[in-house]
Amino acid sequence: MYLIAGLGNPGRKFEHTRHNTGYMCVDEFAARHEIGFDKSVMKALMGEGFVHGEKIIILKPQTYMNLSGECISEFVNYYKIEPHKLIVIYDDVDFPLGTVKIRKSGSAGTHNGMKNIIEHIKTTDFPRVRVGIGCEADIELYNYVLSAFSKDEAVLIEKSIKRVSDILDEIIQNGVDKAMNMFNGIK
Repeated sequence: MYLIAGLGNPGRKFEHTRHNTGYMCVDEFAARHEIGFDKSVMKALMGEGFVHGEKIIILKPQTYMNLSGECISEFVNYYKIEPHKLIVIYDDVDFPLGTVKIRKSGSAGTHNGMKNIIEHIKTTDFPRVRVGIGCEADIELYNYVLSAFSKDEAVLIEKSIKRVSDILDEIIQNGVDKAMNMFNGIK
């Protein structure tokens, strides 16, 4: 069983912001596989189904970004998810807009949501898919991540969101190493 978590902030106010890129990615993946977010449990909107013969749980934590670990750890513990079967998708200001990178494990970097997840599940050994949202030096980081994409940026980010769905399909079918070889470095 895979647990796939897209990070973001709940509520209409944040719906199309850069910080909700993780939510946008899991929405796309769920729609591709006709999985609805039809349950609200353990501080998350949850959808479940089968993808490529694997049971999948897809989450959109409702704890706000910086407390994502509270929600995800509950699911990891309840469903006894092995770390390599947890996939977290989130925005990354350290990458240019539209860049998508897969990592098998590692630190949280500058991302507070990831720091909270690592703190709660007590491991860094889980795959993550990072979607670059860029960063403008003349805007305070807080305001930047909570801003909406421009029309031109939205076109680019939409391509990245579709690529994330392709990546998730590849991980589920053939593993994270194969997905990294196929997708890391593609623009």
